[in-house]
Amino acid sequence: MVGYSILASAALKGSAILGAAAVASWGLRRRSAAARHLIWTGAAAALLALPLLTLTLPALRLPAAPKGPMAVFQVFSSSATAPWGARGSSSAVVAAGVRGAARKLDVPTLAVALWAAGASIGLLQMLFAFAALARLRRTARAFDASDLVDASDADILESDRCGMPLTFGVLRPVVLLPADATDWNPERLRCVLLHELAHVRRGDVATHLLARTALALYWWNPLAWFAWREFLKERERATDDLVLHAGARASEYAGHLLEVARSLRPAPATAWAAIAMARRSQLEGRLLAILDSKVDRTPSRRRSAAVAAILAVGVIAPFAAMQAQDPALPPEVDATIRAANSQKNHQLLDNAAAAYEKTARYEIANQLLVKSLSLREQVSGANSAAYAAGLVKLGDLAVVRRQLNEATAFYKQAVSLGDRAEVAPALVYLGIEAFDNRNRGEAEDYLQRALAIQGKGQNAGRALTWLAVLRQSTPGGEPEAETLYQRGIAELDPKSGAAYTALQGYARLLRRENRLSEADALEARARTVPLPRIDAAVSSSNAYRVGGGVSAPALLYKVEPAYTESARTAKIAGTVLLYVEVQPAGTAANIQVRRSIDPGLDQQAIAAVQRWRFRPGMKDGVPVTVAATIEVNFRLL
Repeated sequence: MVGYSILASAALKGSAILGAAAVASWGLRRRSAAARHLIWTGAAAALLALPLLTLTLPALRLPAAPKGPMAVFQVFSSSATAPWGARGSSSAVVAAGVRGAARKLDVPTLAVALWAAGASIGLLQMLFAFAALARLRRTARAFDASDLVDASDADILESDRCGMPLTFGVLRPVVLLPADATDWNPERLRCVLLHELAHVRRGDVATHLLARTALALYWWNPLAWFAWREFLKERERATDDLVLHAGARASEYAGHLLEVARSLRPAPATAWAAIAMARRSQLEGRLLAILDSKVDRTPSRRRSAAVAAILAVGVIAPFAAMQAQDPALPPEVDATIRAANSQKNHQLLDNAAAAYEKTARYEIANQLLVKSLSLREQVSGANSAAYAAGLVKLGDLAVVRRQLNEATAFYKQAVSLGDRAEVAPALVYLGIEAFDNRNRGEAEDYLQRALAIQGKGQNAGRALTWLAVLRQSTPGGEPEAETLYQRGIAELDPKSGAAYTALQGYARLLRRENRLSEADALEARARTVPLPRIDAAVSSSNAYRVGGGVSAPALLYKVEPAYTESARTAKIAGTVLLYVEVQPAGTAANIQVRRSIDPGLDQQAIAAVQRWRFRPGMKDGVPVTVAATIEVNFRLL
């Protein structure tokens, strides 16, 4: 998922940027607050630029840690059973419910959704604050302070609805005073105005919005909140330094600041878009800094914040472009991507993705297919047959990876572009899924649509097979089911998993009608069909092989998988072979399908094994990660 990849990259790189800013700020602890404020301003600009730079800059590849050797496997087994001839039994109802619940939680989608929700709340708060400030500005009255300060840089207004001196507005800055400011003595009023006008002259409103936006986008990161507090602290201290530079006496200014904070109320509704003069949480540190005659009060130049932001973005650009690269990744992959883009030829990317899929390097294959989809959109448009075919390829890969929620999303997007030959596989998949969800009408519709747009070949054979399964499970539908099975088997590749399913289903139908010799012949043909198998499993670099001082894990608790409705009705049986890595905590991770009999049953097997618990394998008395294989048998009683 592209959004999740960007979010994960921003999480790691953003934390590094904030950590570097904290170190730099600490290193400048004896310098002026204005210098430290520039550090935090640059960090905020870098955080905002990071996702954009990550997307737009050419990848700067760094070698990743090499993979370890394949392990010698410890073998475990499990079994699932279903009634052979039951129709609408309670076990089928349970299986249908389990299919949806057993699908692996889509953590990337959930993470992106949570991030988007939090960021939206932060950005909406800023919009509400802007609206509140606009209302205040419209109803405020002009305040004449020409005899106290030079206010040529901003409009000075007063309002009964203002509880604290505020500064806001980037293009038309405004200093807003409470209505009782007219009762202040001239020296306090002058100090307050000097402080607020210092914010205007430093450009603090713009940097405030910059940092607030960064906080809204990185709300989930504790370092972002720390950076925000430091940003506010250093900004106020830098502004205090400017007031003292203007000739205010430190003791008097500190007293005025304390009185303003004590007697006036904050304005939380506008704090997301305006700068308030005094925050009680920061007051003690500010007063100590004001009264300390040894503090460096060197001001920054007017354009220093903009320069700091630009420099920070330039410095982090190479960092944003960094991406880890597997050392086994062929060097021609980047060249293939560039060649495909220059030639506008998505087929180059599709071929490369297929090569990686064969070696179970699915993440790389997925990235290539995403780039291929983008290229298809550029060349042919988002409503084209080529774009629909690209979505189907992504859905097919998601099925192989057992990310069935993602597969459904890709397939539904593809079929929404129109019924054309390119989406026939998607229609068949969605038909089977509807069957599993016990929505027979929707299943029939999807399968008939697939057959209508592609009446010959593998997809037609699969559609005919599952239409036969639908008829077979309907009272009186056996004669039509037999015809559909015969047509489907004639269209299918005799060495495909779909042919195995069709032959087994037809044989079961014949056996129920006591046509035993015909059923035996079909079952014999089915046994000659090689089940789909992935030739290699990709092991983690820390997965050990059993032997040489490494003991095998032991199974302590297991959950038996359940049949899906479609597999039970279609009478699909066989063994799913899984590669797993038993972690030191006793759980199974990096689960991969080595041999498949049906995507739904594969997912049921994975869901069950995820709940298993093991006594971990040991090396030198310490629990370690050990690779194993698990055979999950699905049998019909």
